[in-house]
Amino acid sequence: MRAVLQRVTSADVTVAGEVVGALDRAGLVVLLGVTHTDDAAVAARLADKVWRLRVLEGERSAEQTGAPLLVVSQFTLYADTRRGRRPSWGAAAPASVSEPVYESFVQALRDLGAEVSTGVFGADMAVRLVNDGPVTLVLDVD
Repeated sequence: MRAVLQRVTSADVTVAGEVVGALDRAGLVVLLGVTHTDDAAVAARLADKVWRLRVLEGERSAEQTGAPLLVVSQFTLYADTRRGRRPSWGAAAPASVSEPVYESFVQALRDLGAEVSTGVFGADMAVRLVNDGPVTLVLDVD
């Protein structure tokens, strides 16, 4: 499982002209990619890492500050661009695997006490954010 984590001052995701998820205050945006071997246990480990990672102001975590999270599914995080000019998506899990794992990740964050907004899985989304810092991290969990 792979996540791109961004510290933001604001963010929102729009589907078909409608805002479906937003952060109205500083928090974290999580772009989440799922590969074939990921499951609910991996999702729970990554959720715990994201929730407790001290990347917010004053080296504090979302757990410590109550910062909200916006989680957006993004299979393109598993693009293989080593050859040619067209990315290969073979490492990205199909929706039948990735959607339940994505939902497990979101639920694991909520179970930890996080305030979580989301995009719409599989939809064509427009994501807007104001990166704070900028702070952008790539997290991989097996």
